[in-house]
Amino acid sequence: MKWTEIVKDYFTFTRRDRIGVIVILALLILVFLLPDFASAGKSKPVTTDPSWMAAMKRLEVKEAEDRYDNNNSRNYQYDRSATNYYAKRKGELFYFDPNTLSPEDWQRLGLRDKTISTIQNYLSKGGHFRKPEDLQKIYGLFPNEFERIAPYIKIESASANNYNDPADKTTNENLPTKTYTPRYAVVDINSGDTTAFIALPGIGSKLAARIVNFRDKLGGFYSISQVGETFGLPDSTFQKIKQYLKLENTSIRKININTATVDELKAHPYIKYSLANPIVAYRKEHGAFAKVDDLKKLMVITDDIYNKIAPYLTTTQ
Repeated sequence: MKWTEIVKDYFTFTRRDRIGVIVILALLILVFLLPDFASAGKSKPVTTDPSWMAAMKRLEVKEAEDRYDNNNSRNYQYDRSATNYYAKRKGELFYFDPNTLSPEDWQRLGLRDKTISTIQNYLSKGGHFRKPEDLQKIYGLFPNEFERIAPYIKIESASANNYNDPADKTTNENLPTKTYTPRYAVVDINSGDTTAFIALPGIGSKLAARIVNFRDKLGGFYSISQVGETFGLPDSTFQKIKQYLKLENTSIRKININTATVDELKAHPYIKYSLANPIVAYRKEHGAFAKVDDLKKLMVITDDIYNKIAPYLTTTQ
């Protein structure tokens, strides 16, 4: 076979071969040109202008400051139409002394944690509120917050002793004195209504209603300490109001243990079903109680329990 024939056999293409070569070449060209077409649609990179970078930095700092204010000191929004701040949530209103109010009670009033912390720091460093307007000096307390709670501020004198006014320029020997009387009226725990209890420091409408309801279910208080057993009444608040409580009306509603049913007995907060059922069962088996002291014969009634419930029980009509 001649060389010319060999070359002709290898380099001669049929119509189908030519079409295949053209398709392959077209695909190769498309693959090489596709990245250029794709990048052509993208915007050109922004040049690093120093003034533009500085403006972006200032914007980032401003946004960070706004986030701090929103997270730490503003549960409030600004009402441009009223040109005043308004709260997203309202607290419970009750009479209080800002010099002795606990952080929990400040929260009940609706104040924010950061404001409460500022108040506590001020008091811990020896600060003292002498008049309601002094509270306006607290950083972070908005004007409308003060206006809302101001009518309920009742500042008690630190002591019943005479108070020397440091603003007076007279000599110590002739220094005039001012006597401050307590602003809270003393309340009889068995005859006071909810209004009387609300007037006490740290007592709002809910706590006042709970005290009265607890008293009614008991049948009256026989001891001032019983007020401290009211559900939801913090011991710190009870210790504040204790000095303003008295017990002159000693009338107590009693339950006849010889005629009362289990339901009547268990309705009493101190008795309930755990004691009511054994009392009635003992009475059915041994007959009527001759005296209230006979309850000590029941195994479930200890001396402490007896001393607690005895004032509310009787064996006669």
